[in-house]
Amino acid sequence: MSAFEDLVVWQRARTLTGQIYNLMQSCRDYGFRDQIQRAAVSILNNIAEGSESGSNQQNIKFLLIARGSCAEVRSMVYLAHDLGYCSEEEEFFFVNECQGITGSINKLIDYFRQLENDSHDRQRKT
Repeated sequence: MSAFEDLVVWQRARTLTGQIYNLMQSCRDYGFRDQIQRAAVSILNNIAEGSESGSNQQNIKFLLIARGSCAEVRSMVYLAHDLGYCSEEEEFFFVNECQGITGSINKLIDYFRQLENDSHDRQRKT
């Protein structure tokens, strides 16, 4: 597998994180701002960490964490809208972007699970 920087899903998560930081730049609810920013950072960092872990099982573990963090960002975006921290258009954009990233993470998880299954099948045959 190539470097995590080459993964489109990591690139999208990186862009999303920057956009979340920009969205929250003027938010004075520091606890909220910190939480949504940390969740966004967690997405790209867990994709990177899993990619460098050296094992399919570990990669899956980190991708599952990244997926959970993406759900957290999505949930917080809904709350950001409810609290007046973002517009309806921004809410729509961020929710859709999170859903797209989640879909890509799910495809990677499926890919690595299939590799694991194939590896177990080969081991049973020997």
